Amino acid sequence: MDPAGFKLRVRLDSVSSERVSGIIVDEQPHRPEPSAQVTIAVANLPAPALELVLSRCTEAGAHAFIVFQADRSVARGSKPERWATICREAAMLAGRLHVPQVTHAASLDAVLARATHPVMLVRGAETLLSAVAEPRDLTLLVGPEGGWTDRELALVEPKADLGPRNLRADTAALVALAIVLASR
Repeated sequence: MDPAGFKLRVRLDSVSSERVSGIIVDEQPHRPEPSAQVTIAVANLPAPALELVLSRCTEAGAHAFIVFQADRSVARGSKPERWATICREAAMLAGRLHVPQVTHAASLDAVLARATHPVMLVRGAETLLSAVAEPRDLTLLVGPEGGWTDRELALVEPKADLGPRNLRADTAALVALAIVLASR
């Protein structure tokens, strides 16, 4: 693939330890990026769950990630190099041209100060996420395993539900992203 978004078929002329050269014999448009730019703002989860969110949501088409310290987050700390590596490898696996950026925020308040059209995922919310058709670009707020506090719930409108099942935070992030991208 080239940076302009084409899959290239190349006939190799020579391969050495210093250089590979060849001729492009075919190119096809490759547009793997979704039209909607969906950011996943996820409460800091234990490392295995957070890494699963980063890898699977990158593969599915997340535009960016914000990892933040929610009131009930049990995990602490920031590992930007590790997170960037996970996203880069997942983007390569999925054939994406864009590697999502992962940033860290100190709190939900800090996320909301920079979020584009935040939608908080809340079990039992009146609106299903599948009914939220606008705006095209948004930030999905995924809470910690212990759920949102009353203070955090009061900070955000709109809220959306994923349906009748109780999902782990890592599963909820991927399901929510799939729902949003499928409707845009």
